[in-house]
Amino acid sequence: MSSAFRADALAGKNVFIAGASSGINLGIAQGFARAGAKLALISRTPERIAAAAATITGAGGTAIGIAADVRDYAAVEAAIRQAHDTLGPLDVVISGAAGNFLAPVVGMSANGFKTVVDIDLIGTFNVFRASFDHLNTPGASLIAITAPQAVNAMMFQAHACAAKAGINMLIKCLAMEWGPAGVRVNGISPGPIADTEGMARLAPTPEVEARYKARLALRDYGTKDDIADSALFLCSDNARYITGTILDCDGGSKLGDASANALKTT
Repeated sequence: MSSAFRADALAGKNVFIAGASSGINLGIAQGFARAGAKLALISRTPERIAAAAATITGAGGTAIGIAADVRDYAAVEAAIRQAHDTLGPLDVVISGAAGNFLAPVVGMSANGFKTVVDIDLIGTFNVFRASFDHLNTPGASLIAITAPQAVNAMMFQAHACAAKAGINMLIKCLAMEWGPAGVRVNGISPGPIADTEGMARLAPTPEVEARYKARLALRDYGTKDDIADSALFLCSDNARYITGTILDCDGGSKLGDASANALKTT
């Protein structure tokens, strides 16, 4: 367990997390539960989100699972209303639902491009917009999970690059508009994180994984706890004067290829 998660760090806090049935977002949920938060989790598949909530409650945490597709504003609005009615006003809202696949633009359908933008960008808007009237203000914290593709162009990632760039700008616009209400809006940009579906697709063999790690300044993947720690910081009082910021938790991956100029040591 991450050392940042004191048992009472989020005691009394109500947290809503979209896309929380697996991966990074489930890792955040589990870390927040260990820190005392009460959680409402959503994902599109009823069985998967129920299993995620059961994992948390089975470990002694408090969580409810609600099936909702982030692309459907009415469904998201109903889920947030249910979370508010069950837990109370929301202190933290995290939008992390994402879709991705590798494809050149010429080999990508219009529907494939639209699907990723709808899940990532439209989904983030839907979650944040629907949450506004149910926030505990002043003091509420909103966090979007973005990606390095938002600022680094990548081959075969035109859909994800466009969607994540939109998320980054949405974060900044909402931070400006909602700051006077006492709502902070930030983002986390994870680099390569171990034991996630994304890295399984991008680095499917040990050889590819070794080449990927060699390019990173810190020479290793991050963990889900690293992202959860970042989220905990951003929603804590320690970050009370931080808004409109994208926190890179990426092992230096945005710095470029660190293998070519690595120091030679003996």
